[in-house]
Amino acid sequence: MSVGVAILGSTGSIGCSTLQVLARQRDRFRVIALTAHSNAELLARQAAEWQPAYVGLVNSGKGEGGRGKGPECLVEAATHPDVRIVVNGIVGAAGLEATLAALRAGKRVALANKETLVMAGELVTRAAREGGGEIIPVDSEHSAVLQCVAGRGPTELARLILTASGGPFRTWPRERIAAATVAEALRHPTWKMGKKITVDSATLVNKALEVIEAHFLFGLGYEAVEVVVHPQSVVHAFVEFVDGSVLAQVGFPTMELPILYALTHPARVPDAGTRRFDPVAAGSLTFEAVEAELYPAYGLGRAAATAGGTAPTVFNAANEIAVALFLEGGIPFGRIAQTIARVLDTSAPAEADTLEAVLAADTAARRLAREAACS
Repeated sequence: MSVGVAILGSTGSIGCSTLQVLARQRDRFRVIALTAHSNAELLARQAAEWQPAYVGLVNSGKGEGGRGKGPECLVEAATHPDVRIVVNGIVGAAGLEATLAALRAGKRVALANKETLVMAGELVTRAAREGGGEIIPVDSEHSAVLQCVAGRGPTELARLILTASGGPFRTWPRERIAAATVAEALRHPTWKMGKKITVDSATLVNKALEVIEAHFLFGLGYEAVEVVVHPQSVVHAFVEFVDGSVLAQVGFPTMELPILYALTHPARVPDAGTRRFDPVAAGSLTFEAVEAELYPAYGLGRAAATAGGTAPTVFNAANEIAVALFLEGGIPFGRIAQTIARVLDTSAPAEADTLEAVLAADTAARRLAREAACS
């Protein structure tokens, strides 16, 4: 019997890739629910092809042939009784409540929305324990770790090393980076992603978020989660075990493999649609330390992680506002990290033990970020 799937953010990069995977696995999965933020035209085409039971459009209006509109449609789709797996491909904090609802309802959440764990890692992991749900990462790096640690106990892990491409500005001088244009920031050398995450890759904020995510997914302290720059994006993560052995997961850059694994974990199924690995074609692989001066926002994120409480929530919220302003042309690229720093400096971390506390910190940080960015 096929497994029911909901895709939150079906018109985005992760959502479209998920549908490409599902198109090759129609005998195993069926699409029950689709939601999008505002791309009603593409959502309508997807609904016509897949004929889901539920369609929702977040940003006003209504889904074509569906029953959901407004932010509440995300929770409705995630908790649909015929859904077993929820693919959360929403960008930013908007994906949090749907993730919590799905986990409390006992669903598997294939999580591409890293901000969920960054904002409320304790709440999310608690919801999974109490509701019987499970979190399977879709990020290529965390999927790589999951594949390497399959069948191993947490006491066997010693260290994780996540890889970063370094983004488009890895070889630029710091002064030139500060004045980078939107077009330059979106010119990622190895991955094709949405605008927000592509900018996060240029600032290395995405790696700070992934360090926090790895902490909650795999139960390691932040000192045991490291990052190295790997421009070829072929090795996605290294896992070191307590005996000193190291495993790595490799493959050409594509989100379709981690998406497929999140759907089928712990099993593997045949799939003819992804490029097979060729060591000769991969060529020489290089690794570099993260240069703090080139990526100041990365250091801010790690500091927020160490501070704990609502500090990661504040970091994420300030970044979201700063990136949005940059993409709109409102601030220069260099102001992104400056805005995050000013918001963190003026925000006192609080306990992140309730959804209300997390959302309050998120709201306050967004307000402060707008003021800091434009002052």
